[in-house]
Amino acid sequence: MSAATIQPAKISAVLPESIAAELGFEPGDALVQINGQAPRDLIDYQFLCADEYLELEVLDQQGRRHYLEIEKDYDEDLGLEFETALFDGLIQCNNRCPFCFIDQQPPGRRQSLYFKDDDYRLSFLYGSYLTLTNLTEREWERIEALRLSPLYVSVHATAPELRSRLLKNPRAGQLLGQLAWFQERRLQIHAQVVVCPGVNDGDHLENTLLDLARFHQGDIPAVISAAVVPVGLTRFRPPEDELIPVTPAKAREVIAQVRALQRRFQSQFQSHFAWLADEWFLIAGQDLPPEEHYEDYPQIGNGVGSIRQFLREFQRQAEEMLPPRITPPRRWTWVVGNAVAQAFAPLVERLNQVEGLTVTLAALNSLYWGQEITVTGLLTGQDLIHHLQEQELGDGILFPSLMLKPGEDRFLDDSTVAEVAETLGVPLYPAESIAALLQLMVE
Repeated sequence: MSAATIQPAKISAVLPESIAAELGFEPGDALVQINGQAPRDLIDYQFLCADEYLELEVLDQQGRRHYLEIEKDYDEDLGLEFETALFDGLIQCNNRCPFCFIDQQPPGRRQSLYFKDDDYRLSFLYGSYLTLTNLTEREWERIEALRLSPLYVSVHATAPELRSRLLKNPRAGQLLGQLAWFQERRLQIHAQVVVCPGVNDGDHLENTLLDLARFHQGDIPAVISAAVVPVGLTRFRPPEDELIPVTPAKAREVIAQVRALQRRFQSQFQSHFAWLADEWFLIAGQDLPPEEHYEDYPQIGNGVGSIRQFLREFQRQAEEMLPPRITPPRRWTWVVGNAVAQAFAPLVERLNQVEGLTVTLAALNSLYWGQEITVTGLLTGQDLIHHLQEQELGDGILFPSLMLKPGEDRFLDDSTVAEVAETLGVPLYPAESIAALLQLMVE
């Protein structure tokens, strides 16, 4: 990124009683420079604001420039939030992975839906995954200088030719050298392996995990953990790809294979090190591992242990929030992906122990994406209409808000909550948390 691409950091919120609030900052103002330097991103902003003396250049909403001097404690925050974490634009992905979900969307949607990022800064700040294939020498130097660790890396395979084939990028074969770079500098990553049946499974998967485990050594291991995730396919994927969906038989095979390696890693590292995403057990129709299996949940962002965590938290909050009975009686339809049907059955049983409360679990697959087994977050408004039209839905439909686009009342297929409610003839209620879901059920 050049200095010319850096835009003033547009302020979206000013925290009450903060330094910025006292100075009169308002949403819509923009931060241009800190101590003579234009911040590229939120990382620069946090680093530069660590000084006790700051000289700020600010552009207000009317386009006027202001110059401010601030003295503060070293660890005191200004109290500003920004519209985006990146002030110089996203670093775009230069790979052509056939399993990339961005390329498996229908055509004709908003252009922003097809924008693929591969940005180490989002990886550091938010845990998004990158491939390391597009970093310039300057970016590598910045990662080292600012100690941006841990990063989250999509590995998929460690064999150079196979990884290059999967990412369709000859630079992808440099991974093992890049892991050595992290190791030499005592920096760390979490790894992700998306398993594509017939491509990087079997011996390839075992070799990949064993290669990654070689970097899980010493007091600061370069590879902290590895997640094994099943490939997710939609009916919109490119017709020329070589991918096939994960079957229950393949899921059982991978579970057995990784569990054998986990026993080996447990003996060697006192940690499982490699983790199976919950989806493997859901596809296989097997019970999830017990809670203690997940240690400190190092791969929760990859869906490793997220259902077990949800079940535990649901039971805890149900004991606190559910009354013995409710009046008047209420009947609800609770929508989830059919992948979690077996795991959620005990939760429905617990809910229906409340006198006057009747909850029906609608565990659906997505015809929109063309999937037989679907996680909840991918269900669309069209899926709800297809499966639930002409059904007795009670007082309304409850569903997790993760099915909606962030900050909107639209599903992933662009249908709105209001449109689906009108078609089905009952209200729809999104729930942002377990507590909100339970409150809706008994209020």
